Amino acid sequence: MILIIDDDAAVRSSLTFLLKRAGFEPEAVPGPEEALGIVRREAPQLILMDMNFTLTTTGEEGIQLLKQVKIFQPDVPVILMTAWGSISLAVQGMQAGAFDFVTKPWNNLVLLKSIRTALELNEQKKMQKSPLNRNDADSKFHFEKIVGQSDALMDVLGTVSRIAPTNASVLITGESGTGKELIAEAIHANSPRMKEAFVKVNLGGLSQSLFESEMFGHKKGAFTDAYIDRTGRFEMANKGTIFLDEIGDLELSCQVKLLRVLQDQTFEVLGDSRPRKVDIRVVSATNCNLPEMVAARTFREDLFYRINLITIHLPALRERKDDIPLLVRYFADKQSEINGLPKVTFSSDAVSYLQRLPYPGNIRELKNLVERTMLVSGKSLLDVSDFEGQCLNLGNKQVVRKGGAVSFEGMTLDEIERQTILQALDTHEGNLSHVASALGISRAALYRRLEKYGIPTDK
Repeated sequence: MILIIDDDAAVRSSLTFLLKRAGFEPEAVPGPEEALGIVRREAPQLILMDMNFTLTTTGEEGIQLLKQVKIFQPDVPVILMTAWGSISLAVQGMQAGAFDFVTKPWNNLVLLKSIRTALELNEQKKMQKSPLNRNDADSKFHFEKIVGQSDALMDVLGTVSRIAPTNASVLITGESGTGKELIAEAIHANSPRMKEAFVKVNLGGLSQSLFESEMFGHKKGAFTDAYIDRTGRFEMANKGTIFLDEIGDLELSCQVKLLRVLQDQTFEVLGDSRPRKVDIRVVSATNCNLPEMVAARTFREDLFYRINLITIHLPALRERKDDIPLLVRYFADKQSEINGLPKVTFSSDAVSYLQRLPYPGNIRELKNLVERTMLVSGKSLLDVSDFEGQCLNLGNKQVVRKGGAVSFEGMTLDEIERQTILQALDTHEGNLSHVASALGISRAALYRRLEKYGIPTDK
């Protein structure tokens, strides 16, 4: 049973009719008193709740009712019904335990999608799943591109296996180079949308002036230099998944435009005022601390709650060092295959050495180190000395001394990272593309670090 709580009889009738047609069993009540009478006796599958039940429009009644409902039925998902004017209150509702919020007048398809997602996720939560092991992962799911079997990685893959079949929006967090894009691809590959498009967008590389054209498309003549029609990324991703990478770098003005599309799943092509509907699953990724950005008002709170229905945090490579031997072998075999080289082997000392490195660039840095060492050395057996020659010497303070022992010489991690960047800038004569590649990070991530450490870009 789905419980509808709204003081407007027309709204109750419309929702009841909609849910019945969709195969659900709705029950509608006009206010908090009747609703609490039901939730005290039984647990609905889901609750659709308005935020105002008298002449007031503050939304405080809805927040209070939500808190009361959660006391009696903490596991029942609640979707709030609100107007754009009370979005901030809906965000408070999300903080108080609501599953989602939809705006009035609602879009039937968007509402039904949110309901089904909530029910699917709740059902997954009820199922007592045993921890996923690598054999099960490989036999039941499409995780071919993901290498490793550490507990930290298997926890991530277990979450992916449970949420991939749903339409829930996912936020992937983690440091640069941890493999966020691979996890996004795995979510798509294990979802019902797997045969449709997977569209990747690097929001960190989009300026405000290009955002609308890139994301929504434009008609010929919509602006200067618009010589042909252009299909936007949202339209390309219709029926599939859109991956919004570096979402923490998106400008505030663009965040508003993105929120409206994610809210209603409609958009307007530049030069065409006709709204277009789109059916997409949204997966986002960032290495920024979005809660801190929300507190600093550099990231919209309502957008934050819209994109992180499910959050997956990827561990840094230093937190899953057991996977390093497998990753080293994988990258070496791939490099041999791509360049037609004979396969190489690694001494046990070399593998131990690689497991002790700090890897500020994570998996991307390890990949570059292995490939660079293979190509430069030309040997069939790689030892510690081969990798030492490719590791950056941080001025007079080396991260790894000869013999493989780790020594930070009193340096903090930030100091090590700063010195690494300075050395790379010197080595590559300020070419930022080469620096980013050598460090195993993206240009956007490099720019953030240059700003963080006050390093001039003309160095």
